[in-house]
Order: sequence, then C-alpha cells, then structure tokens
Amino acid sequence: METNAISRRNFLRVSGLAGTALCLGFYFPANAKKEELISTTDQSGFDFNAWIRIDTNGKVTLTDHRAEMGQGSYQSVPQIIAEELEVDLKDINVIFAQGNPTKFGSQITGGSSTIRGSYKKLLKLSATAREMLITAAANQWSVPANDCYAESGHVIHKPSGKKLNYGELVTDASKLTAPAEVKLKEISKYKLIRKPLARMDTPMKTNGEVIFGLDKKLPGMLYAVVERNPRLRGKLKSFDSSATLKVLGVKQVFKVQMFVFNTTRDGVVVIADSTWAAMQGRKALRVEWDDTGFEHVNTAGIYKAHEELLKKQEGLSFKKQGEPSQILEKAGKKIDVIYQTPYQMHAAMEPLNCVAHYQKDKIEIWGPIQAPDWVQGDISTKFKLPKESVIVNMTFLGGGFGRKAFLDYTQEAVEISKQIAAPVQVVWSREDDITQGPYRAGISYRGEGSIENGEISALKFKMAGQNIDHWNTTKRDKPNDSTTEGFLKPYFDSIKNISFADVPYEMPLPNMWWRSVYASTNGFAYESFMNEMAALAGQDQLDFRRKYLKDERCQQLIDKMEAVSGWKNRKKNEGYGVAITECFETTVGQVVKVSRHADGKVKIDKVWAVMDCGWYVNPDIIKAQVEGSVVMGLGAATIHEITFKDGLVEQKNFYDYLMPRMSDIPPVEVYIMENTADAGGVGEPGLPPFAPALTDAIFDLTGKRIRKLPFNLNAV
Repeated sequence: METNAISRRNFLRVSGLAGTALCLGFYFPANAKKEELISTTDQSGFDFNAWIRIDTNGKVTLTDHRAEMGQGSYQSVPQIIAEELEVDLKDINVIFAQGNPTKFGSQITGGSSTIRGSYKKLLKLSATAREMLITAAANQWSVPANDCYAESGHVIHKPSGKKLNYGELVTDASKLTAPAEVKLKEISKYKLIRKPLARMDTPMKTNGEVIFGLDKKLPGMLYAVVERNPRLRGKLKSFDSSATLKVLGVKQVFKVQMFVFNTTRDGVVVIADSTWAAMQGRKALRVEWDDTGFEHVNTAGIYKAHEELLKKQEGLSFKKQGEPSQILEKAGKKIDVIYQTPYQMHAAMEPLNCVAHYQKDKIEIWGPIQAPDWVQGDISTKFKLPKESVIVNMTFLGGGFGRKAFLDYTQEAVEISKQIAAPVQVVWSREDDITQGPYRAGISYRGEGSIENGEISALKFKMAGQNIDHWNTTKRDKPNDSTTEGFLKPYFDSIKNISFADVPYEMPLPNMWWRSVYASTNGFAYESFMNEMAALAGQDQLDFRRKYLKDERCQQLIDKMEAVSGWKNRKKNEGYGVAITECFETTVGQVVKVSRHADGKVKIDKVWAVMDCGWYVNPDIIKAQVEGSVVMGLGAATIHEITFKDGLVEQKNFYDYLMPRMSDIPPVEVYIMENTADAGGVGEPGLPPFAPALTDAIFDLTGKRIRKLPFNLNAV
C-alpha cells in the first residue's frame, strides 16, 4: 500500500494523559472544512475519542464504536490494530463505546459497514502509534529511528538487540508530534490480517464472562413485561389488574405507550421484583382493546393488491435507459412474470430487552443496541434532555439483523423507568418479539424482458411493497431508493434498454431492515429473472451473465464459480443453479446443487459461495458469516414466513415460525477472491443469492419454475 496520509474528513489527535498513556483517535468536528493535525501540546478543549490507548504497562485498550452481535467485529477490529501496531492480540483489551456521534461518527452497526467504514482509519492510527513509539525509543538510545523496528509490543534496536516495552515508551511518545504520513504494510507482509485467527470472544461466551443485556443488574432495579396491543394502531380500552396485583412479587400495573415510527402502540406494563413474577402477573391480566377505525389486514389481500398495482400502474421511475417499454411492445420473444417474497421476522436468538434508569437530570440505558447514537438522539428529543445527559451503553448482542437498531424498545424502557422512579429491566418474550414486529416487508415484483438474436433487447422491472422510508415522511412522491439494490451495476453498462420502477404500496404494518435489507427480496426476483432470460435465449446461465457482466472482477468471480463447482462437468439427474448479487460494495456468486432422495423428494446437496469483498481481515469470520447467511436464506426461502389474519400475526413462537435444523443444512464451501480493492461488507451480502440459485437448480432438475417464496422443498 502507498504511503498513507491522514483522512481528509477527520482530524487525528495524539494526546498525553498526564504522561500515563499514549492515546490516538479521530475527532469529528461539526464544521470541518479541511484536515489539520492537532499537536500533542494543543489542549484546546477538544473532547476526542481515544480509539487506541496504550498504558505504561504496555496494555492496549481499543474503544469499539460499533456493536458485537455475532458478526465478528470484536475480533476483526483488534486484528487490524495488532497488525500495524505490532502487538500480540492477547495484549489488546476491547471496550464498547457509549453512544456519541460527536466523538465516534456513525455508530450504527448495519449495512455491513463496521470494517469497510473504519479499516483505513484503524490502520492509520495503529501505524502512527507504532512510529511514535519507535521514535521515542530511538531518542532514548540516541540512534536513528531507521535502525529500530517494532515487534510483539516492543521496540528493538537491530544492531545491538536492545529492546524496550511499549509501556516504557508511552510517556515519551505521548509528547511527540504525530507524523503527518506513515507507510502501511504491503498485504503480502501481513502477519495477522487475512489469517484465520480464532475469535477472542468465543471463550468469553462459553464461560459466561460476556455481559449480554439480560445479564445487566443495577441496585434497586425492578423488572417489567408489557402486554401490548397485537394490532399496531389499536388503543387500550380498559384493563383489570386485580388478579395481577395478587401475584407474589408484583408491584405495579399501569398503561404505557411505545412509539413505533410515527405512531404508537398501547400497552399495560407489569412491574415486579423479578422477571418471572412480572410474567406470571401478565398472565393474570385482563385487557380489552379498541381496534376500530383502521383496516385489519390479511396476507392474501396484501399480495392481491400488489398484483393489481403491478398490472395497472407504471410506478415511480427509479432508473431508466433506452426505451424498454417500446421494445417490449413489439418483441416476439419475451416473458412477463410475477415474483413474490414474504414478510419475515428477525428472530434473533436473544429477544429484546433493555435496562433504563431515568433521573431528572440524566438518563442511562444498557442493552443489546445496534445504534447507540440513534438511541441517544431519540431519547434526548423525546424526554427533552441534552444529548450529553443521555448515556447509552452497549452490551453484547445475541443477534440483531437490523431489529436492534430500532428505537421502540429503548424509549419504552425509559418511559417505564420514569413512571416508577427506579431503574428497570424490560424483557420481551419470544411471542412479543414475533407478534409485534417490525418485519421485513413482503414485496412483489413484475419482470418483463425480451430476447432478440440471442441477446437481451429490453428489461423492465417493477416492485410493489412497503417502503421503510415512508414511516418517517409524508412525502410519498419518490421511488424507493433501494429499488435496484442487489442488481449488479455492470449490467447497466451492457443492457441498453432497461428500467426499474417502484409502485408505492402503503400498509399499517411496521416494517424495517432485515439482513441485507432490500437485496434479500430484490436479489430473488432480479436474479431469478436473469435465469429465466438465459433459458429464453437457450443459453447457459453463467455464459449468459458473462456477456453482460464485463467488469474484470465479475469475470474473475464467474471463473471461480465455474472452477470450484465443477460447473462444466455437470451430470444428469443433478440440478445446478446460479445467482450473483451485490450489496454493500460486495459481490457474491453462489452455485447450488440439488438432486432427489430415493423417495423422490428434492434435496440440497451442496452450496458453493464465492465472495468478492475486496480487502478483508479474517477468512474464518467471513466463512462463518456466509454460512450463516445461507442458513438464514434457506429458512426464508423454504421454511418460515410471517402471515396476517384479521390484522393479527398468525405466528407466535418457533413451533410455528420454524427454523432450519442442522439436518436441513447442506455442505457450504466458501471462497474469497483475493484482490486489493477497498473493503466491502461481509455480514449480509452472502444471503441474497441463495434463494434464486436454489430455485434455478430446482428448475434445472425438475423443469418447474418457483416464483413465490417460501415454498415447501418436500413438495416440489
């Protein structure tokens, strides 16, 4: 890598804390117009974040500004730092930052952004600290810095073999001016990055050392569960708490209102001295709801409305080049099909929970939180306190998938704490989690395409489904800005006549992000359609894509997919399917192989996944994330969905919102493309290509096209 200058949009500051530590961090001033290097002697009152702190014992403390919810940032971020800082991973301690966008910039753990959004900064900071420690040692020995090098938390003088521990150097190093430029390692010289190192948090999670939200305890803390209206816009009519108050341990029962986007959900909260007592009290509660004055939706009605909209409306144009409608009208060889994807629940293994302590001049929150900066801003606004008086503490998360970036459960916990004038832990049951939402929206698509002389002459896509952004605005005149998410950008360079449109569809069901967001549904429709277009042209699916994905990285990815899957040596009585999608700056191609059991049922034999995520940290973490994405994609394609009847969610728990079992999971081989491109996301992009690759494989085996998810694999 070339000599690295300080990032333009950030300040780098190095500070000595009373001579006891060397601290480095990025400062995010509100009105920065250009970069400046703030010297160590400039104590202008800037409150900067110490991302890296080295104390006099040589211990390195990393402040992680993002959540750890299983995706591996707790391992990957230290792995980056240890590489350029030249320390052992065992000497790095990781602590979670509190919510503070002024100090840390965006803290949302979403969009597969933790590494791709910060790796260059972390490399820069770590290399800067290393060079300052080397300079401090060289000064002590009165030798040229070029005669010294860093290794395992020490600076070593090459000619003499003398060495000093980092802890012995931090006081002198903290008085130095940080170099404006540092040279980063070549990828070929990495000793830790790109190595499959074991995760540091695994032992902590197996021995009980890790603190999850439910583990948090405060002096005087009470416990709460809430009986919420199962219909979002319904109101509380009345409740009878007489039996509840007789349950041992129950303290109070009262009404509470939780904000959900721009509306509210009524509930009755049971306060007790234990979660168990609160749950038993809730069972004894008698509640009457007023659910009049709004539509009670049904799943069948949702998709019928989608189909009508797609047939009758052109929608809001998102992207158009050429004249696809005119060409389709005249075309002789064409297809016109509908794809449908279901509503889905996030179903993290850890249900929602939150600890809150409301005080007149301060609010403090603890819990499994994906967006501490968003929570801080939301609570500050709703409870009319300055942001600096709202303290948001992240614990480890037992999964998130976007659900724990929402703001409803934290606001509700603070409101309850305010009412009882005590700290409280609010716990959601699995039934609460599944029946309350928000959900990934079910979306329908219409794909029209034509072939002329073996080439695509026109493509036209329309989508109809809830737009997450519409919950926060009354202006509905713009298309969904994720209409093409999942569709590879190089297609636009090769297909002259193509259009995408969003047909607005409004429904009072809470919906929000889900793993890979819109790519999870778009990918199924768009890549399934490309497979149908290949069949219409009478061409091999991968060869067909080669003609349109002319980007070098795409060509290399297709080469890899062919090679690892044995694509060109397919056998009879085996079905092979393919899909390639892109999201969060990462492209993933998957090949799925299926065959039939002796009883005639279709079985998934194997999945090959090839990921091009550019620069990366830990291949084992990448493989785990892709494997997890395949499992989640399999469940969403063939096993579970959220359905509605009379405005109520029909599923309650894992007995009717089924999860894939170990026996359902095929072998998954994961391959990572090696290149020097900027880092892309890892946690989410492995999900979208699975469903279209699977249904393509089933078509290859059986001749049956599947255009609606989920489907029963045993009934194909």
